[in-house]
Amino acid sequence: MSPPPISIAADDVAQLPKHHQATQGERKVIIASSLGTVFEWYDFFLYGLLATIITSQFFSGVNETTGFIFALATFAAGFAVRPFGALVFGRLGDLVGRKYTFLVTMGLMGIATFSVGLLPSYAAIGVAAPLILVLLRMLQGLALGGEYGGAATYVAEHAPNNRRGLYTSFIQTTATLGLFLALLVVIGTRLVVGEDAFKDWGWRVPFLLSVILLGISLWIRMQLEESPVFRRMKEEGKASKAPLTEAFGQWKNLKVVLVALFGAVAGQAVVWYTGQFYALFFLEKMMKVDGATTNILIAIALSLATPAFVFFGWLSDRIGRKPIILGGLLLAAATYFPLFDALQRYANPALYAAQAAAPVTVTADPATCSVQFDPVGKSKFDSSGCDIAKSFLAKSGINYRNVETAVPGGGAEVRVGDTPIAVANPGTLSADAKKAAIEAFQAETKAALKAAGYPEKADPSAINKPMVVLILFVMVLYVTMVYGPIAALLVELFPTNIRYSSMSLPYHIGNGWFGGFLPTIAFAMVAASGDITFGLWYPIGIAVMTFVVGLLFLPETFRRNIDS
Repeated sequence: MSPPPISIAADDVAQLPKHHQATQGERKVIIASSLGTVFEWYDFFLYGLLATIITSQFFSGVNETTGFIFALATFAAGFAVRPFGALVFGRLGDLVGRKYTFLVTMGLMGIATFSVGLLPSYAAIGVAAPLILVLLRMLQGLALGGEYGGAATYVAEHAPNNRRGLYTSFIQTTATLGLFLALLVVIGTRLVVGEDAFKDWGWRVPFLLSVILLGISLWIRMQLEESPVFRRMKEEGKASKAPLTEAFGQWKNLKVVLVALFGAVAGQAVVWYTGQFYALFFLEKMMKVDGATTNILIAIALSLATPAFVFFGWLSDRIGRKPIILGGLLLAAATYFPLFDALQRYANPALYAAQAAAPVTVTADPATCSVQFDPVGKSKFDSSGCDIAKSFLAKSGINYRNVETAVPGGGAEVRVGDTPIAVANPGTLSADAKKAAIEAFQAETKAALKAAGYPEKADPSAINKPMVVLILFVMVLYVTMVYGPIAALLVELFPTNIRYSSMSLPYHIGNGWFGGFLPTIAFAMVAASGDITFGLWYPIGIAVMTFVVGLLFLPETFRRNIDS
């Protein structure tokens, strides 16, 4: 896949109409801040792209319970600590300055990422390997928690008041560009060294290469001066001596933080993660589209939609931040179900037709059914007929409907269209007999699904790729609407002396927690209900909540002068 060049900021700013032309100094600020943030997102996304290989390298030798804990901890660590990074580095940025703080966050991210590339595997140093990996992932999250607020604040405080949305929108492209860069390096390394060598040692190369990006980014940012707004505030003696206390300990500021979180950022986060990550998961896991095709389709949609970040940032300087962000939330909430229904229709037509012609039901006593959520694949779900049936269907990505049996405590039954399949009660069987009964049930169900037209994988020739890209493009367009103006909005909500701290915390609670855990929460909802689109209620619910809170309490900020 071919991402837009990383120098997008320079090219786009240079090509703006004359009345929007940036000065050389402003252009330098945008380029340096954007490149540095691209680098940090590159580092952060590498772990996600290589999670399968990293798991085999670092969790292979621990016992089941310990492996479960480490897998959850490592997954959650990067997201969970981002708000704490926002507090630590937000305070530092309001005390000592924007420039030096995001130099520190960049250095921390670079060191943590490079160290993953050097970290010995479990086979070499035992349990210390996964422990150190979790620590490094936490350092990445801390660094990212401080980086975004610094870059956005720094660019905004250099921008003219009537161009702040435009200038900060370049920062908003960096997460997408960082993902592109990580994908390119991973794919390139795989092609050069081969798949076997990549799984053995080549996976380390993308992490080690980050030290080159770190050096370039640090050198560029070292050329920058401190923000003029911050420098003037320090000269006038108006800096805060306790920014965290002022930002979060005084109600007049805390209520603005809460409005920013629940009236803007929470919804922005779930729309972002739905459009760029959950859609990818849905295509690959639910629609059974192969991983390479899924990545290419997502990449094309991202490439086409990325310039809209800048467009909506520019537009927000003219009509305001609030209508664009709230409009994106409302559009997403109103159209996610039809969009994902269309995605099913065009990504895997055979599966879509089979689900309509021969729907699957599970009839069982609800008291015998467990919640089908197993984040690391350790639970067997074989203690009841209901669990056996639902576990098989959930792992197969089959959409099913729950029907309560008329006989409490009665046996479970799966029905594929008009074909009934009884599930043995494992409680009455020996271990060997239970294993044989489960295998027989799975074989019979597979045969019934195949006979009803359910495909094991999406047929690449049957995928309507232009329509899939169009649907993905629309969802990413919603991302650009809510995300393009958000940096300018957050900067304008808070005074200079506590701006870094105040804007960073709601941003990273929203994106680290509401957004970061969206795939996990949505999958849990799908697994519990059997409905492959049921997980969409999570982003829709958060988007609607944010729209209502934002409509009632979020102020319009685009005409504010932040220089004073």
